[in-house]
Amino acid sequence: MNRRTAREKAFQVLFQMDINAVDPSEALEHVLEKPVQDSFLRELVFGVNEKKSSIDQQIADHLQNWSLNRLASVEKTVLRIATYELLYNDEVPTGVAINEAVELAHKFGDEKSGKFINGVLSKMLK
Repeated sequence: MNRRTAREKAFQVLFQMDINAVDPSEALEHVLEKPVQDSFLRELVFGVNEKKSSIDQQIADHLQNWSLNRLASVEKTVLRIATYELLYNDEVPTGVAINEAVELAHKFGDEKSGKFINGVLSKMLK
């Protein structure tokens, strides 16, 4: 599985976890048609889950005129994945993490999601 596909699957898993309050293993089972042992996918899912409180704090610190609770689940999930990659994964270049987050937002969010995600992540980098 390539990294873009892994990010999309991670998004689906983390989105399901956010909506239904299920554990990562159970959410992975529901999203994947068959068992997949992709290390990058697992790192994103379990890493975001493990670091969720510090990731959410980092996101909240960079929101302007918004609170984390007001964010739609799509944007919140995309920001969590990107923030995890920016803070905790040295293998992913900053530009790639942001571009991939914007692409996820375009795919799963509305027409304004990509701009919003880009703005929040850009503030994080300053």
